Amino acid sequence: MKEEKKQTKSSSGKKRSFSLTTLIITAIVAILLGGSSVFVVMNSRLQAAEQTSESMGKINTVYKALDKYYYKNISKKKLENGALNGMVDVLNDQFSEYMTKSETQSLNETISSSFTGIGAEVRKTGEQIQIVSPISGTPAQKGGLKAKDIILKIDGKSLNGYSLNKAVSLIRGKKGSSVKLLIKRGSTTFEKTFKRDTIPVKTVNGKLDDDNKKVGYIQVTTFSEKTAQEMKKTIKQLRKKGAKSFVIDMRNNPGGLMDQALKLSSMFLKDGKTIMQVQQRDGKKEVYKAGKKYDDGFKVHEKTVVMINGGSASAAEIFAAALKQSANDQLVGTKSFGKGTVQNAMPFNDKTELKLTVAKWLTPDGSWIHEKGIKPSIKADYPSVAYQAAIDNKKSYQEDDVSKNVKSLQIFLKALGYKPGRTDGYYDSGTKNAVKKFQQTKHLNANGIADKKTIDSIQESVSQFIIDSDKAYDNAIKVAN
Repeated sequence: MKEEKKQTKSSSGKKRSFSLTTLIITAIVAILLGGSSVFVVMNSRLQAAEQTSESMGKINTVYKALDKYYYKNISKKKLENGALNGMVDVLNDQFSEYMTKSETQSLNETISSSFTGIGAEVRKTGEQIQIVSPISGTPAQKGGLKAKDIILKIDGKSLNGYSLNKAVSLIRGKKGSSVKLLIKRGSTTFEKTFKRDTIPVKTVNGKLDDDNKKVGYIQVTTFSEKTAQEMKKTIKQLRKKGAKSFVIDMRNNPGGLMDQALKLSSMFLKDGKTIMQVQQRDGKKEVYKAGKKYDDGFKVHEKTVVMINGGSASAAEIFAAALKQSANDQLVGTKSFGKGTVQNAMPFNDKTELKLTVAKWLTPDGSWIHEKGIKPSIKADYPSVAYQAAIDNKKSYQEDDVSKNVKSLQIFLKALGYKPGRTDGYYDSGTKNAVKKFQQTKHLNANGIADKKTIDSIQESVSQFIIDSDKAYDNAIKVAN
């Protein structure tokens, strides 16, 4: 799932509502006993309870034992949540989880309306919280978060042992408030503070390319309830402006609703062409094909190119694979994320929810891209500086300092053409002179010290440099032209 957004969620079938009392409660415990008399009494009662049902007796007995006999009071809700989370955890599936009321609300808001946060799709990999991709135009993207960044701490709190939704709840907060993340990128760690903002609900943005006015560029940031509707509107607008071909940018799109992926894909495929397949646990496959039931008869016949990268996941991959395999459209960029499972949500009466992986999804030719990703037809990427760790702007850096932040500073300066000389993290006279030259160019205090204003200005300049040096975009426009 995401900090701000849901992972691919199956929309087939109606949601079923359950009462928590109907769900099996399980836990693994070690009971330390202080005396044989206590053990005899408890043991006889436990045995009696277990005999009521082999399948349910032990589960129910452990719950009752902890509730009644544990040496100090413990909340029934805590036991319940712990048991439910325990059952889901043994699946070892990062996309299945039991969510509390607040977590469910947070997740559902992402799909249907605006929400407040930093705008980053996250997942749990092992015991780590990892960025899948930042959402375009959000604090996360503007602040330099990248796919595969690891969040180690939130406002100084270690995330060890935290569920994905617990981490998400810490990242979210009131608009305008700040949250500080400790990020690990490769072997580098750095802190970054983000100001929370309202994350835009518009998921499709389009324009004509600046140099090739017959090519319409469309960016899809996620798959929410109105994405297909927004795509149709955007296509019509660009056609009126003169677009004769399209580049669909699915980079850093973490996915979302499966029904929207079907609707979007169907627009670009001939009726009857396969969009995807869904394989249930019994091995049976359901094939989804393009047609009026998904696109209402609206079709895109123009030449189309799709852009992907390591932040393109789930629904974005469904779309990319469908166009590649069923329409022979070219993919430009880097290998996609590789999420080949479908989740369904089971809401309970108390407004909690179980998000459960219910099936695999396969590409039109039957391939399962889970943890493999989709390879592009043409490999192209941002310049390497795009993947360099951000500089911690809470500190200033000057001559004779040695740190990983100084190394990032030097690499950024080099990319911008200021020639620091060395890029090993030692702040020498060459680095100082490069900083001075940058400060003079930006009309800052040219003292050669990398303070907050200088760092922020450097990182903003690097962000623009990355946009201007987008080889994947250049290649996609060339193919579509």
